[in-house]
Amino acid sequence: MSTYREDEQGNLILEDGTVIPASERERAEVYSRVVGYLRPVEQWNAGKQEEFADRRTFRPTEEGGPNS
Repeated sequence: MSTYREDEQGNLILEDGTVIPASERERAEVYSRVVGYLRPVEQWNAGKQEEFADRRTFRPTEEGGPNS
């Protein structure tokens, strides 16, 4: 997963120095599974959206996982 930062004008600056102007950015619709079916996160209630924002992503290590 690449990292980025946003400047004062809303442009994204990627870790490799690539600049994506604010005029070329588009809003993405994010889906996640809740109780067995997919729904856009934007349609969730405020509490569930906050839980989603608090989630952390883990990547397995070469040894096989975070508990290895």
